[in-house]
Amino acid sequence: MLIRKCLCPPAISRPRVFVWALAILGFSAFAVSAAEPLRIGFSISATGPTSPAGKQVLAGLEIWRSDVNAKGGLLGRPVEFVYYDDQGNPANAPGIYAKLISVDKVDLLIGPYSTNVIAAAMPTIIQSNRATIGIFGLGANKEFKYPRYFSMNSQGPSPANYSKCVFDLAAQQTPKPTRVALVGADVEYSRNALDGARENAKKHGMEVVFDRTYPPSTTEFTSVVRAMQAANPDIVFAATLPIDTAGIIRAAQEIQFRPKMIGGAMLGLLVTGIKQQLGPMINGYISNEFYIPAPSLQFAGTKQMMDEYEKRATGLGIDPLGYTYPPYAYAAGQILAKAVAETKSLNDETLAKYLRDNTFDTIIGPISFGADGEWKTPRIICIQFKGITGNELGQFRDWSRQVVVYPSEFKADDLIYPYEKATK
Repeated sequence: MLIRKCLCPPAISRPRVFVWALAILGFSAFAVSAAEPLRIGFSISATGPTSPAGKQVLAGLEIWRSDVNAKGGLLGRPVEFVYYDDQGNPANAPGIYAKLISVDKVDLLIGPYSTNVIAAAMPTIIQSNRATIGIFGLGANKEFKYPRYFSMNSQGPSPANYSKCVFDLAAQQTPKPTRVALVGADVEYSRNALDGARENAKKHGMEVVFDRTYPPSTTEFTSVVRAMQAANPDIVFAATLPIDTAGIIRAAQEIQFRPKMIGGAMLGLLVTGIKQQLGPMINGYISNEFYIPAPSLQFAGTKQMMDEYEKRATGLGIDPLGYTYPPYAYAAGQILAKAVAETKSLNDETLAKYLRDNTFDTIIGPISFGADGEWKTPRIICIQFKGITGNELGQFRDWSRQVVVYPSEFKADDLIYPYEKATK
């Protein structure tokens, strides 16, 4: 369990001359430090299988908290976090959010992080009529349709968006590939992404020749990949957790599996350490990205936030680049801060209405919310890895090696097809 609190000094009586001195130096900063903290509660995966991403989410939130407090806090109060480690286990989420709401009595909620944990926390949040901004949930509100839930996930309301770029790119090839393999872990995230992939395969008139999920505890992937290879697919769409990603890619390399396209919603390809470990094995893979600071995707404040993240990352022992998770966490804070500042309220319904009705400028671009609290205008980005050599970190800052191939408005180069060409 983790908990973080801001300990502020108690207000004490001071000589009048000192009060005047404070006024000269800037009374507002003193007033904020002495004010009652505004407490924001959430759970985070600080340990467990999703902790590499969870720790980055936390770092992004902490950078936002530092920035907002440096500007005077919210409603003149310093922002304080109260958070607990959910270990990436959905079973822990209901109890944590019940405690945050009923025992800690936090002013605002954020999170949780990840589809599985968000879905598990939703009934508790709904029962208490609280508003929250979930971070990286895929269709987490599709069953609940709760009007006070908002999603920090650029893919938008449809799980089909997670595979849209892969199938759209495939359909542009001549001759068009027709045979599809689908694979992923038996968890909510992967199941939702694979449901969407089936929709896209049908839409493009493609045949699904392999469709399998494996237990999340799986550590041996060669048999899974051999079974895929035996089905002779043109396209492999994978929806994998970070550790699974490495296992699938290593197994495909080991048996020299060469479909015409491979990749998709592989979360490990969002983790710098995993990309470094795999090195040239990822050449040719397509990765569904959420955000990368490529030249075409720079917004106000992006560089400053990413520079600060890199400074902190070394000491925290987390992903040294943090291109995916920290910007979304920071943007969630920006959105919440804007709603609080404009409404001058901490009332959940007031904030939810403002969130539904407005567009927010953030470090990852403008965001507005639509049905089920999902992004009104999805932003779907796919990259292809090209020319990766060895395991050196700097090449993962190089946008000629992680090339935006979709959509057309952000595209930097064409897809290398078939996949085998990119491996040479």
